[in-house]
Amino acid sequence: MLKFYFNGSPNPTKVALFLEESGLAFEPVKIDTRKGEQFAPEFLKINPNGKVPAIDDNGTIVFDSNAILLYLAEKTGKFLPSNRAELLSWLMFVATGVGPYSGQAVHFKHFAPKDQNHDYAHNRYQYETDRHYRILDDHLKDRRYMVGNDYSIVDMALWGWARMVPFKLGDDAFARYPNVKRLVDEISARPAAARAIALKDKFTFKAEMDDEARANMFKHMTTKVA
Repeated sequence: MLKFYFNGSPNPTKVALFLEESGLAFEPVKIDTRKGEQFAPEFLKINPNGKVPAIDDNGTIVFDSNAILLYLAEKTGKFLPSNRAELLSWLMFVATGVGPYSGQAVHFKHFAPKDQNHDYAHNRYQYETDRHYRILDDHLKDRRYMVGNDYSIVDMALWGWARMVPFKLGDDAFARYPNVKRLVDEISARPAAARAIALKDKFTFKAEMDDEARANMFKHMTTKVA
């Protein structure tokens, strides 16, 4: 059976959405990143980068959420739009732009040490995250889904991050992206999305963002690179 290494963060959640939508049988394997379980030798054999999500599909290892979505879509023949060029373009837009900038926006907004001046970094990542969502919002202005007329892995990839827009950019941020919000609301209303979000609740994860968690999640705070 396919093993799905996950926690409740955006990237694993979008893979969980695909798994729930497709009906693929899978075994969820909890990786508690606040406890440092992503650095366990057995997990580093699955993903040398020490990140979730990852899957072990009966010996076929895939890591990075967008690679997993593409692999599973091609394996099952589900949620693949016919326009492959457009699919790859927008999937990579999410992979290389939306995800990384969103992650950094969250970090500098919520987790960077408050006793240091991070104004430049904070402003840069807020600006770039907003810029990416404005592009997405304009793209969705005259279409229901990201690629063609059908719900696809690109929508799932976007949903994983876009449902967290207020956490990244402020409580009123969705007002700037009404078309993105429409898509997020539509996907969030799907039963599979509710199951994907609730998957983490079947396990116990460390809730506290204490010194141990910060050391495990933000190693650059304690490690100096010459």
